[in-house]
Amino acid sequence: MTDIKPTRSELMKLKKKIKLAQSGYNLLKKKRDGLILDFFEILKKAKNVRKEVRSEYARAVEKMNIARTLHGDLTVKSIAIGIQEKPTVKVASKNIMGVVVPKIDAELSSKQEMQGIRVSSIIEEAKREYTSLLIKIIAAAEVEVSMRKLLREIEKTKRRVNALEFTVIPKMQDTRKFISLRLEEMEREGVFRMKRVKMKSA
Repeated sequence: MTDIKPTRSELMKLKKKIKLAQSGYNLLKKKRDGLILDFFEILKKAKNVRKEVRSEYARAVEKMNIARTLHGDLTVKSIAIGIQEKPTVKVASKNIMGVVVPKIDAELSSKQEMQGIRVSSIIEEAKREYTSLLIKIIAAAEVEVSMRKLLREIEKTKRRVNALEFTVIPKMQDTRKFISLRLEEMEREGVFRMKRVKMKSA
C-alpha cells in the first residue's frame, strides 16, 4: 500500500467508493436471485414441453405408420409433396431481468391445399399430429434458448457478485483501515511534536 496517499480527502473518496460498491453488490445479488427464480420457472415449463414433445412425437409416428401401412410409402410421400401449406413463424423478444430472450409464435392453417389429391382420414390425422408436434417443437426451442441465455447471465452475475464480495470490497475496506490508522498515527505524531515544541519554548 505504499502508493496510497493517507489523506482525509482520500479517505472520504474511498468511503464513497465502498458505499457505491456495496450498493452495486446488493443490486447484483437481487438480480442474481431474481434470475434464478425466473430460470426455475422456465425450467419447469421446459420439462413440461419436453414431455409434450415426446408424447406428440409418439402419436405422430403411430398415425404415420398406420397411413403408410394402409396407403404405402409412395402415396404418403406424393400427398406430402402436394401440401402447399407453410407455417408462419413470428420471432419477437421479451426482457427477463435485463436478459433479452426470444418469443416465438407459430401459426399453421388447419386447411390443406392438396392439388386435387383426395386425402383419407388417417392421413388427415397424421397431418394434425405432425402439425401439433411442430408447434410443440417451436415452443421447446423458445424455452431452451431462454434457459441457455438466463444461465449465462446468472453465471456472469454470480462472478460479479463474488468479485465484489470477496475481492473488491474487502480490498477497499483494508485500504480504508490502513488510511485511518495512518491518519491516527500522524495525528499522534503531530501532538507529540507540538508538546516537544511547547516544552522547548517554556
